[in-house]
Amino acid sequence: MSIEIDVLNGDASWPRVEPLMNAVWPKHVVEKLSWGHVKWAHADLRVLIEAPEESAKPGLACHVGIYFRTATWNGRKVDIGGIGGVATREDFRGRGLAGLALGAAIQTMRDHEAIKFALLFCEPHNFAFYEARGWHKFTGEVYAEQPEGRIRFEAMAPFVFDFTRAPRDGIIDLCGLPW
Repeated sequence: MSIEIDVLNGDASWPRVEPLMNAVWPKHVVEKLSWGHVKWAHADLRVLIEAPEESAKPGLACHVGIYFRTATWNGRKVDIGGIGGVATREDFRGRGLAGLALGAAIQTMRDHEAIKFALLFCEPHNFAFYEARGWHKFTGEVYAEQPEGRIRFEAMAPFVFDFTRAPRDGIIDLCGLPW
């Protein structure tokens, strides 16, 4: 089986991604989750992996959103990358696609030399997945914008991936919506 990985413009590729997101996270499920009320940023880029042509059900199999932001860490401006919207179709889970897509996203961020570290948010059942791929729990505080204003973002746990900086604590302000 050959796997093709595309990195595409976030807004332009959304029509291809939306059906996958709705299948993985149906509205009636999301409404009950700790992050179901959150207003999220739109991805700048998207890593897409299509189901192989020989698949019984063609279409998008896996997605990872990539975000670029000038944020602050301990009051100093810093360019960071973000990962969000990691989703794999149920019939393709356990095949390593999320790991491949995440690797492509990290390489894409690495190619942007200004990026000092990456940040993602995840639920406890995904901690081991990200830790096995070099992500570290951030034990400090994260702030983000929401329609009601700036909030301490606690809906999910923050994890960081080191490029040239290795933050483990302190205060990160996303200076915008979370991803």
